[in-house]
Amino acid sequence: MGRPIWKGQISFGLVNIPVSVYSAERRADLSFKLIDSRNSARVRYERVNEETGKEVPWDSIVKGFEYDQGSYVLLTEKDLESAAVEMTKIIEIEEFVDLAEIESVYFDRPYYIVPGKGSEKGYLLLREAMVKSGKVGVAKVVIRTRQYLSAVMPDGNALVLNLMRFPQEVVPASEFEFPEHNLKKFQVTAKEVQLAEQLIDGMTASWDPEKYHDEYRDALMTLIDKRIKTGKTQIVDENEEIEEAEKAPRTINFMDVLKKSVEKTRPKTKVPAKRRSSRKKEVG
Repeated sequence: MGRPIWKGQISFGLVNIPVSVYSAERRADLSFKLIDSRNSARVRYERVNEETGKEVPWDSIVKGFEYDQGSYVLLTEKDLESAAVEMTKIIEIEEFVDLAEIESVYFDRPYYIVPGKGSEKGYLLLREAMVKSGKVGVAKVVIRTRQYLSAVMPDGNALVLNLMRFPQEVVPASEFEFPEHNLKKFQVTAKEVQLAEQLIDGMTASWDPEKYHDEYRDALMTLIDKRIKTGKTQIVDENEEIEEAEKAPRTINFMDVLKKSVEKTRPKTKVPAKRRSSRKKEVG
């Protein structure tokens, strides 16, 4: 277990539960450096004072709010934390709602909520009540000098804090054009919908996250390992790179594609042994 990113309390009604919050994600991104292709030297970013041109050490850097052009209010980390101390220590559940009511675009990042010593009873009480009611708690929390909308929800034995986006951070779907529910306009037949439903039924399985992995990362690591083994660690010629052929859009016969897809997902039925043998005799 790593270090908690936040310590405080969950509050709902008059109940307060001391907890710690830990990240629920483990990033597996490949780390790349910026390199000058001319001599393979690292390209570095520097914190430079725009007036003196000299590099500024981290301990001399503070945050500044520009209230007028060229005029700033300087704030330290202590200033940011002390602005609203009570808000930085409490996950305040304001209401409980059905999870299905929250659109997926609002969810951003998950964290595990771990009970403090002696607070297991309150933790268990909140978790079990939410499981039985089918509700999640909508709360606000301040983490690292920023306030987030969040959802407290049960997940197995754990409570998870899902940081969410405020409405002003979400691009409304109305800004885009999506096909409306008009089957005739887009020439979608009832038979095609039925076949699509059969295909979904044939592809339905229990959720098992262990079945999935980052195939792109695997392919990229294979390419990197190959370059290391062959000594081709510099930029390769463009002719050696695989170019994706541009394909012209073509009309798809969805009925044929759906039928073939449904056939592939159907379990193959075996002919009983007796029937097979009787058929052979008839042929003879």
